[in-house]
Amino acid sequence: MAAQEIWTTLKLVSWSKDYLLSKGIPNARLEAEWLLCAATGLDRVGLYLQHDKPLNEQELAVYREMIARRARREPLQHILGSQEFYGRDYEVSADVLIPRHDTEVLITEAITRHPGAHSVLDIGTGSGCIAVTLVMHLLQSAVTATDISAEALVVAQRNADKHGASIEFLLGSMFIPVSGRSFDLIVSNPPYIPTGDIVTLSPEVRDYDPAIALDGGNDGFYIYRTLIPSAVEHLNSGGWLMVEIGIGQAKDVVQLFKKSGDFDEPFISRDPGGIERVVGAQRKEIP
Repeated sequence: MAAQEIWTTLKLVSWSKDYLLSKGIPNARLEAEWLLCAATGLDRVGLYLQHDKPLNEQELAVYREMIARRARREPLQHILGSQEFYGRDYEVSADVLIPRHDTEVLITEAITRHPGAHSVLDIGTGSGCIAVTLVMHLLQSAVTATDISAEALVVAQRNADKHGASIEFLLGSMFIPVSGRSFDLIVSNPPYIPTGDIVTLSPEVRDYDPAIALDGGNDGFYIYRTLIPSAVEHLNSGGWLMVEIGIGQAKDVVQLFKKSGDFDEPFISRDPGGIERVVGAQRKEIP
């Protein structure tokens, strides 16, 4: 990208698309457009309405740096600083897992199966996107969210403030910060990638998502083996536990629910791609 050339928006999109494709980025044109929007302040319609508009030196410098970062496979969301989830934008950084639309299935199941929940716990909140979304949909609920990462909780608090969501954020592993407390609904998107599989992930995930949010131990079930039986003492009678799972993990996670003996028959819910994505069950009523 020679500095002395006159770079119009259309010319930049065309050049950037080819460059990003050469770096292995499949949605290259669309991503080039998003980055150019961020650099110029235009929306995507504006890019084409002003297709012959030259960028000034400052815009060009900003855009050049963004493209260089993306070519190194830094996630688009880190460059833009945000990710959309369930209709709202969330701040993201290297301190939190980038929200995935697959996780929206967990939200839908939670608000459908327990719309009357008054107390909610989100284990491993990360960016806070699950906790914030549940506050917005379960209007009568008090939501508590925990995470083992202090840095993640800083991001989560900013996202809660941004959306006007009142959430109790607590630092610590799983149920340790809520010792002695119980809830109507517990949700979690825990680490579930087998340790040996992490090297096979895309560079955007492998090199930029926090390892602590990915690594589920040797077989991917490390957290589930602790979380599911431990949840029983933190669930009110008739309360629900729902967890996101990885590909092919549904059968084993269902067995962990059944093994505890304290839950009714678990359900399995699929994401829009047909992949089993959420397993959950209701705690048996206490006589």
